[in-house]
Amino acid sequence: MRKAAFILIAAATLVISACGSADSSAPQPPAPVSTAASVAATPAGTPAESPTASAVNVLATTTMLGDVVGQILACAGGTVTVLMPTGTDPHDFSASSDQVAAMVTANLVVANGLGLEAGLTDAFENAAADGAKVFEVGPLVNPIELGAGANEHGEEEAGQEHDSLDPHFWFDMNRMALAAELIGAELADSTGDGAYATCAATTAVNIRTAEAGVRSALDSVPADQRILVTDHEALGYLADTYGYEIAGTVIPSSSTLAEPSSGDLADLVATLKAEGVTAIFANVAQTTSLAEAVAAETGMPIKIIPLYVESLGAPDSPAATYIAMMQANADLIAGGLKG
Repeated sequence: MRKAAFILIAAATLVISACGSADSSAPQPPAPVSTAASVAATPAGTPAESPTASAVNVLATTTMLGDVVGQILACAGGTVTVLMPTGTDPHDFSASSDQVAAMVTANLVVANGLGLEAGLTDAFENAAADGAKVFEVGPLVNPIELGAGANEHGEEEAGQEHDSLDPHFWFDMNRMALAAELIGAELADSTGDGAYATCAATTAVNIRTAEAGVRSALDSVPADQRILVTDHEALGYLADTYGYEIAGTVIPSSSTLAEPSSGDLADLVATLKAEGVTAIFANVAQTTSLAEAVAAETGMPIKIIPLYVESLGAPDSPAATYIAMMQANADLIAGGLKG
């Protein structure tokens, strides 16, 4: 076991160093990713864009929220700017001075909240002091508690504290639909234009309708095979909604900034062996080296399957939109556990 712990600690050190190197690049300036530029572009049967609506600018922090906000604005009018580039880890993303300035000029800043955007706390405070309106939707969707031990285990980076509520609510599509409705209501209230609430209701219906395909895929896994091991605590909502068990996580925290101890990793290896786990679900935007080291330590044929966890995929990927992302993840999970 001492040899195993040494191997795993070495792997953890390499992974953490690699993540630090990846995060050293300067944040990209925000760029509009979805617009409703004219009345002609408004979908049939939906509210037409008013002259004031075309000037509405909303800034969303994550790509998932950006996609949902974009659907609302494509119907009611306006432009969405997504702060985080595709593939970005929201836990440690920090904003440039230009991005903070963009928050101030936006009609609304839509944030996840619940500690997800830990690196943006100061930016939100500074922007709010200059008049920005920051709307954190996560606390309003009835968030669940983090899994047992989420805050007790793992060595957090200095100064990092995380709430006891799970920020990854988008893995429950009904909560994301509620988030769309809440965002629409907030926009309607701030602009005086009820079209935003109407279009948000349509967006919510589309999300709830698409959930049937996700449920079908996840329900196809036999009950005794619904065991998830993930790279960090991100699938709590999915497990809670579809009757899955999270047997363990490589990083025992809701944040990728935490560091597993040698004891955490040794415990996970023991769990994988005891449960007969066949797959570890990683993050397509993160290195899988540590998950691979843990799997190798078991001596068992465990697959490493990257999911789209905290960002949409590229435009040419199967996860280019929020709904597509959820279906892609459901298919990957079902295929990984049944295959």
